[in-house]
Amino acid sequence: MTDKITLFKCPTCSAPTQYETEKYPHFPFCCERCKMIDLGAWAAEDHKIEGDETGFDDLFSEDGTL
Repeated sequence: MTDKITLFKCPTCSAPTQYETEKYPHFPFCCERCKMIDLGAWAAEDHKIEGDETGFDDLFSEDGTL
């Protein structure tokens, strides 16, 4: 029986990577550079998670309770 290796694409550069901690310690990224590029994109708000327009403060009443 042969072991099947599943390859994934790096989210930053699309290079092949796999879930194997010794060979690819930065999974799902192929390298530290791609990992840092993605982190910088989140910090610059290039990546956003869609949500409703309700702000956090709108969840509380005037006295600070839910």
